[in-house]
Amino acid sequence: MLLGLTVLSLSYVSCAKFATVRHDSAHLEPAPATSHVPPASFVAPITAKVPRRKSKQSSLRSVAGARATAPVYGALYAQEYLVDMTVDGQKFPVIVDTGSSDTWLVKKGFKCFNLDGVAQSQSTCSFGSSGFDTSSSPMFKLYPKVSFNISYADGEFLTGPVGFDTVSVGGLAVKQQEIGVPDYAAWNGDSVNSGLLGLAYPELTSVFNTTDPTKASRANHIPYDPFFFTAVKQGIVEPYFSLSLNRGGSTKGSQPNLGFLAFGGIAPVPVDKTTVTLPVERTGSDYWFYTIDVDAYVFSGSDKTKSRAILDSGTTLNYLPSRMAAAYNALFVPRAQLDKESGIYVVDCASAAPEFSVVLGGKRFVVDVRDQVVYAGSDENGEEVCISGTQDGGVDNGENIFILGDVFLHNVVSTFNIKTNEMTVTQRRKY
Repeated sequence: MLLGLTVLSLSYVSCAKFATVRHDSAHLEPAPATSHVPPASFVAPITAKVPRRKSKQSSLRSVAGARATAPVYGALYAQEYLVDMTVDGQKFPVIVDTGSSDTWLVKKGFKCFNLDGVAQSQSTCSFGSSGFDTSSSPMFKLYPKVSFNISYADGEFLTGPVGFDTVSVGGLAVKQQEIGVPDYAAWNGDSVNSGLLGLAYPELTSVFNTTDPTKASRANHIPYDPFFFTAVKQGIVEPYFSLSLNRGGSTKGSQPNLGFLAFGGIAPVPVDKTTVTLPVERTGSDYWFYTIDVDAYVFSGSDKTKSRAILDSGTTLNYLPSRMAAAYNALFVPRAQLDKESGIYVVDCASAAPEFSVVLGGKRFVVDVRDQVVYAGSDENGEEVCISGTQDGGVDNGENIFILGDVFLHNVVSTFNIKTNEMTVTQRRKY
């Protein structure tokens, strides 16, 4: 039988040094059905965008070996897109992240710490609310003798209890979904989001068979089904979701109409005929990230260097092999400059960006040059600072996995099929 579709809209928020700003989004029209994926009916608008965790890039590279649509939204200098999530009647903006798997909400009454482990006021962690009140949720059931425990390379961490509750995104309601409810947090927040909606594979989840966070390890890791995987198992949605992210504006505060997260169908935006379906690559024997083979990165003077890349909505920029990033950034007019302290290519905000495209499965996907000059805020003198949308992702040693982030995702609709372990990438019409 036909299952319901959910679409969510997106938005964005402000951030720190070397963050991202969006331009006003175009009016969204329904996308035509394709031979592979129907239009979504569960659609959630993306409602905001927030600063990306500093350690995301390094943590990704360190790994070796129903139809629903929700609007997405964002905020100034933002780096991660947000969508509204409701847990048993309590509504929170959360980060939409195809590069991680856990669904979590900070718990009401949580204890905040700085990165040195010293207790701070809750405001220091800069969550967007006082947190999820489990005592006000009659459906919340505690998962005993386990813990949610995740840490990041920059020192951020979240740990606390785990439970089950009804989680709804864009009208797609999943009963008995396992979620983390951290009550200890060292977090550099954005004062908007209160948690995260992870959409990657179960192997990346962060629940452990211990209540002592110092004893969490791969040996006592308990993988669980993330939100969308549970929805598919419950038979309430088809086994694919799609994401469209719009480049936002330069206005501070929340901005609507920054795209859609669509469950069970394709996001409702205009697309053209350039499309390709690719297998998701395994990490060792398991699926972890949405990793695909890249045939080539195309720009003036480039070669046909192949690599692997993760499609990650939780990362603002594209991260390419070092040699490719250096060659591309040399083509900006005026030329991009490498900031040695941060390792970031900085560009003049009025610079002309070179053309850039990505070849996947023999098909060429064009990245709009507007996405390659990323506004990052102001320096200590009040001067505007911009960075390149294409950055150094490390040496191409055959093991590193690179990242196609929001700079790429602004230009395509990406569809993730968790049953066939395939991804379909479709070029968006210019907007």
